[in-house]
Amino acid sequence: MNARAGAREPVILVHGLWMPGFDMTLLRRRLQTQGYEGHVFRYASLRRTPRDNAVRLAAFAERFDTPLLHFVGHSLGGLVIRHLFDYQPQRPGRVVTLGTPHRPSHTAQLMYRAALLPLLGMSIDQGLIGGAPAWTGSHPLGSIAGTLGIGLGRLLPGLAKPNDGTVAAGETECPGMTDHLCLPVTHTGLLFSSTVAEQTATFLREGRFQHQGGNPPINANNGFACL
Repeated sequence: MNARAGAREPVILVHGLWMPGFDMTLLRRRLQTQGYEGHVFRYASLRRTPRDNAVRLAAFAERFDTPLLHFVGHSLGGLVIRHLFDYQPQRPGRVVTLGTPHRPSHTAQLMYRAALLPLLGMSIDQGLIGGAPAWTGSHPLGSIAGTLGIGLGRLLPGLAKPNDGTVAAGETECPGMTDHLCLPVTHTGLLFSSTVAEQTATFLREGRFQHQGGNPPINANNGFACL
């Protein structure tokens, strides 16, 4: 799956909660410099459930008449992608999630208990507080976690360390994932870091991240550690 070997392979970027999609612009451009063709899928993160948005994502994906199709999701966007693969089989490709709480989000759970449901909307339905479809491993999935704990989570008690200020690194572990990587960036910073963009492109191309010291990919079934 080498985007540089011929025609550009399309990558669909799926934004997170509260975001309009413009936040994915820099990452999209950086992936394009790596030889990929980036396309942003915009959706109503509050008014529709992750499942409903996955159905719309499936229709969006059908626009691309290519043998390969990759997906990159930030935060809630990664859960929408999980729903997509549960809803409808996809053509070959790879998936990267950035700061996605594949396990129930502590921050979202606290907001829910504090009667801040309007701020979460329908994103909690089989989404941020748990219940997303299991990842079957049909496609390689790489998960990147941030470890620079600056953000909303600092105002809420009990968020495990390390974290990106919103999502704990442990929450980004997805059973069945291919590889996992921790980088010193914040939750929003995952979208603007050149290193994150480079590592995303590496996984899309090679099916694994470039670990410091040549560490092998980490199997989620055996656990992981943010070094």
